[in-house]
Amino acid sequence: MNLLLIKIGKALHTLKREGLWRGGRRVSKAFFALFRRVGSGDVLFITGGVGDSALYRAHHVAEELEIQGLTTGITVQDNPFLPSYADKFSVFIFHRVLYTPSVAKLMERIKAQDKEIIFETDDLVFDPQYLKFMDYFQKMNNLERKLYENGVGGEILNDPYVKVCTTTTTFLAEKLREKGKRVFIVPNKLTQEDVAVAEAVIANKCHSELVEESASVAKGSLDYARDDNRKNTIKIGYFSGTLSHNKDFATITDALATVLEKYPQTRLFLVGPLETESKLSVFADRIEQFPYAARAQHFANVASVDINLAPLEIGNPFCESKSELKFFEAGIVGVPTVASATAPYKEAIEDGVDGFVASTTEEWVEKLCRLIEDAPLRTAMGEKAKAKAMQKYTTANAQNKEYYEYLHSKVTRSFPA
Repeated sequence: MNLLLIKIGKALHTLKREGLWRGGRRVSKAFFALFRRVGSGDVLFITGGVGDSALYRAHHVAEELEIQGLTTGITVQDNPFLPSYADKFSVFIFHRVLYTPSVAKLMERIKAQDKEIIFETDDLVFDPQYLKFMDYFQKMNNLERKLYENGVGGEILNDPYVKVCTTTTTFLAEKLREKGKRVFIVPNKLTQEDVAVAEAVIANKCHSELVEESASVAKGSLDYARDDNRKNTIKIGYFSGTLSHNKDFATITDALATVLEKYPQTRLFLVGPLETESKLSVFADRIEQFPYAARAQHFANVASVDINLAPLEIGNPFCESKSELKFFEAGIVGVPTVASATAPYKEAIEDGVDGFVASTTEEWVEKLCRLIEDAPLRTAMGEKAKAKAMQKYTTANAQNKEYYEYLHSKVTRSFPA
């Protein structure tokens, strides 16, 4: 089917899901990205879109590589100038790219010049046998489903010329190694701008709390008591991002119902498209839901909660592939996370120290209760999560020497020692 029709189907779904204003902005961003020219350099990232996946796997990794002395460029696969870029770079990283005639022509030119092609993925969408585990796939319209049903980038991955892959998790790395590929794990990371925004958010939050406390004291004892009650509210936040997380959130509905029933001071703060189960409707007056926000506002939203949730369906291959992103996005603003005990979160979180992982409803309830009842624990855990986010999950502190050396070995220009 014509790729244009598929893209139109995806755009219509975006408008339906996010509304004319927000969805229209996202669609417009994707359209104008088609015609953005790139210069020349060492590494070119080719992405299938302009969403959060492309943000982390192209723009953020590009910053990481720039810090390591490599020059980079980023484009989308529908760029009409795409094939000409084969002459301008040494290494080409394909992220969630469909195999179109334009992509095929670019690859032919790359091969003719004996340059490097790297397959990049942060999900299992490259292999159609796993689509049955993808809840969101079942909700797509027929046009949008065409993007996925043959695997996204499967033709590129299975090309014998392509010998190297990059990905986000150990689970995905093993799936790629099964195909005989050399794999570099390149974790998701926060940019220097993200860190600056997070620091500004924290500073503003601290200032606001000081101002509010001073104002409360000045108002008198009655108003101060009211403010004190408000300040005792515990906000539990979940930031879904996409509709693909409905089943994930459903895995902790029972735990949340128990916690909301036990602690009247708790509030549930939901951001992004999410369908909550009816059993939570009894707490509707304590649940706030907002659309997904722009990045700076996103960090402010996360910082406004006391506890961050990162539920996933344990044992589902798609969920086991998901990175620990929600842990460090909350950690960078000092908010502790309770996450499902998937392999990536168990690797990232030191349970009980800089966060919690949970496997069952009982564990979710127990660990949420501990954080709700113990303010010093929330503070200490948030501080440790922030330290880990700074140390392991920022482009400025990235440590991936073997990968950097490999890329340097594939560029055609020489580098200073």
